[in-house]
This record gives sequence, structure tokens and C-alpha cells, in this order.
Amino acid sequence: MQLAPLYPILYQILKPSFRGCLWTGAKTSRAIALTFDDGPHPQYTPELLQVLDHYNIKASFFWLGACVDRSPAVAKTVYERGHWIGLHGYHHHSFALLTPEALRESLEKTQKAIHTALAIALSDDQASQLKPENIRDVRPPNGLFTPQTLNLLHQWNYRTVMWSVVPEDWERPGVQVVVQRVLRQVQNGSLIVLHDGYYGGQDVAQTTALLIPLLLQQGYHFVTINQLWQQT
Repeated sequence: MQLAPLYPILYQILKPSFRGCLWTGAKTSRAIALTFDDGPHPQYTPELLQVLDHYNIKASFFWLGACVDRSPAVAKTVYERGHWIGLHGYHHHSFALLTPEALRESLEKTQKAIHTALAIALSDDQASQLKPENIRDVRPPNGLFTPQTLNLLHQWNYRTVMWSVVPEDWERPGVQVVVQRVLRQVQNGSLIVLHDGYYGGQDVAQTTALLIPLLLQQGYHFVTINQLWQQT
């Protein structure tokens, strides 16, 4: 069952209740963020990178550690292109259902997978900056969390990243449907979630190729998650 109409309502309810998360950028700025979950994927992510390269846009990727271990060369390419990297857990397991010990292990294992995949692409200076503990932006799978989850992430020095535009592309309702959902919801500071993993990633390059020029025509420009944090 598709729940796309409910996400804008959930966003309005949850955002004021969980202020420690990044939900949007500044409402006074035309800056918006394109983010991609559940990768890297050996086919879909390289296809997406071609689109982002064409428009010279930097996006933010929230990776599953297991996918990084399966496709380290793709992870390395994403990083080399200058995109921002965040964590999505080692497997796509709800953080709310994990014990604190299992959650911490999942995040640290993902950090180590990313660092290992990227290490050969790094100079000594870059390697010192991209230590595993410095990869600290986290998006909970399915957007599910509890106050305890957020408290733990804060204690462990992670930054929790959520969303304001969720077109539910993983259900594959059709590229045009996803594009129209984004266009209806986007506004200043929007944080858009798409997927380049095994669910939804089949369409991500085509969707992004249609979205970017339409959003540029409306006067938006694209920034990374780190730049949105700096705004707030």
C-alpha cells in the first residue's frame, strides 16, 4: 500500500517534536538537498552519477554498510566525485528495534566499511579527516526512531538527518508520478529523499534527470546535507 499522501502530514507532526534532527534547510534560501538512500548499487548508482555529473550537482548518499562491502569501487567513485556521505545502518534494520549495543555496532561497522572502501582514494591528509568516527550523519531506515534512539545518537556524536519530501519512489509508482510528487511538495530548504538501492533504484537516474532541470527552472539550487547543517 502506498502511503505517499501521508508523508507531508507526518513531516508536519514530527518536525516540531524532534528538533534535534535535520528536517530542512533555511526557509529563506532557495537551497535544497537531493539525498539518496540504500546504496551503493553496482548498476543504479553509476547511472545516477552520470546524471549528477552532467548538471555538476553534489548530492548526499546514506549508505548501507553491507552494500558498501559489496560495491566498494562504486562507493569510492561517489566519494571521488565530491558527494556527501552518511550512514543508514549496516543492514536495512529499523533502529527502533535494535538494542543500543546492536545499533552502535551497526553504525560503527558501516563507518569502517566506508573508510575501507575509500582508503585507497585518500591522501594521507584526507585519510586523517575521513576517520570512521568523522562520518557521523545518520538517517534511520524507514524514518523510524524513538526518543531513546535519538538520545543515543546524540550521545554518540552522530547527527540525525530526516526529510521533508518523500515521493515513495521505492514503490515504483512510475517516474512521472515521483517527479510530480516532488514538484508538489518542494519549497525553500527542502530535503528530498530518493533511492538508488535495490528498491526504487531502477528508476533513480531517469527520475533525477527529469527533476533537476525542472527544479533549476524554478530557481532552486542544490547543496549537500553538510551545507544544510551549516544553514541551521
